Amino acid sequence: QVQLVESGGGLVQPGGSLRLSCAASGGALDNYAIGWFRQAPGKERERISCISSNGDFIYYRESIKGRFTVSRDQRNHTVSLDMNSLKPEDTAVYSCTARLSYCRREWRDFDYWGQGTQVTVSS
Repeated sequence: QVQLVESGGGLVQPGGSLRLSCAASGGALDNYAIGWFRQAPGKERERISCISSNGDFIYYRESIKGRFTVSRDQRNHTVSLDMNSLKPEDTAVYSCTARLSYCRREWRDFDYWGQGTQVTVSS
């Protein structure tokens, strides 16, 4: 069983930065594509990023392109989402998801989910 754990969320001022991390309890994520989703109150869940297992494919949602960077940490077997120039509209619960090898469009196509971590961007 793959159990995902997100960390790094918190309260940050507009323009600030946070690093989210996705890790697998008792295992590594090396063979899995990792997708990042977020959901704000009253809004639909949206896919914001994904990276394939080998890193050859990376997806960014247009609204975060140029501000967020997803990367794989081969040493620690984790995946990070570096968020810069944060805006109030980035406020949401962020979750990482996993499936073997390749990214998919829909959240339903991912097999494993973390519990989510709250990111709040406010003055």
